[in-house]
Amino acid sequence: MGKTTYRRLQGSQNLRQRLLLATLSASPVLIEEIRADETLPGLRPHEVSLLRLFEMVSDDCVVEINETGTKLKYKPGIVMGGRHLVHDCGVSRSIGYFLEPLIFLGLFAKKPLTIRLKGITNDPKDPSVDTFRSTTIPLLKRFGVPSEGLDLKIESRGSPPHGGGEVVLAVPIVQSLNAVTWTDFGMVKRIRGVTFSTRVSSQFENTMIHAARGIFNNFIPDVHIFTDHKAGPQAGNSRGFGISLVAETNAGCFISADTAVAYARTEETNDFEDEKKELTPPGDVGEQIASVLLGEIEQGGVVDSTHQGLLFLLCALCPQDVSKVRVGKLSPYGIESLRQIRDFLGVKFVIKPDPSTGTVLLKCIGSGFKNLSRKVS
Repeated sequence: MGKTTYRRLQGSQNLRQRLLLATLSASPVLIEEIRADETLPGLRPHEVSLLRLFEMVSDDCVVEINETGTKLKYKPGIVMGGRHLVHDCGVSRSIGYFLEPLIFLGLFAKKPLTIRLKGITNDPKDPSVDTFRSTTIPLLKRFGVPSEGLDLKIESRGSPPHGGGEVVLAVPIVQSLNAVTWTDFGMVKRIRGVTFSTRVSSQFENTMIHAARGIFNNFIPDVHIFTDHKAGPQAGNSRGFGISLVAETNAGCFISADTAVAYARTEETNDFEDEKKELTPPGDVGEQIASVLLGEIEQGGVVDSTHQGLLFLLCALCPQDVSKVRVGKLSPYGIESLRQIRDFLGVKFVIKPDPSTGTVLLKCIGSGFKNLSRKVS
């Protein structure tokens, strides 16, 4: 066997994307100086959990972490996929953090993937599982991912800090994606959404809906927000509530925004009074998220700012054909994604601002990525 050459990287930033691109491009990586100067150095629990997840869906994948967790050697294996897998995502990040890389691994695996993920379903930091269902799945279909076998079921919800939610993700395999020309945003024709509450009064949901509708009704008549009040075991282990909204345009774009509010962790006391003071009232939550969605729509991109990285990666993995997309202002995550895609896949985007609309047009020639593991017997 020849000696493995590792691509040397530094720092903890974009670890998730680096691991994903390393796996897809089959390039082993050595990441050093992971939070070396911080009080708590090394990998965080959610990053270790992500590595375990990569090991679970791959064959022959090698992960070596030094004692302090500041140095990581990762040699990707063959992504196998598989059915009836179960992974506990822990409670330091929500399930949304794990879904994005999982999708890509699933699409280019040897066998279709079905996996049960346990943990936090909605938190203020990562895209919620609802956004994933309403926005990410339609985005994948645009690139030729079949609807058959692509699904996310929310079996129970979990709010921070203790989680307790469960979802089942199914991803079909594809031979390759389709290049897209997708620059027309269109006009918003309807707004849909879902509110959830766990271990609190369902009245919180009605208040959020009323507040959000109060803003949308000035602009558009077709607004429908569903409620998903969970009780008993399906409500997870912590109290919380939140809302996920999606605007659909007549050009087939889905623009989303979501948020969740949860009680902060208090040490061994059940002092509700203190906890309640910290929470944003449901009415404010509804208004804030409605305003955030309007802001995303105003940007005029075919995806919202949280989906930029995903969109660019899909374009880069297309056949050697031109893909052209329009986004609003480039988000920091989107910009970082473009850098990682250039470094790992060698795909460079031509970026052209469009001053008349304040949007940005991006063009690239796909890397011609194919799912080779399907053919390997």
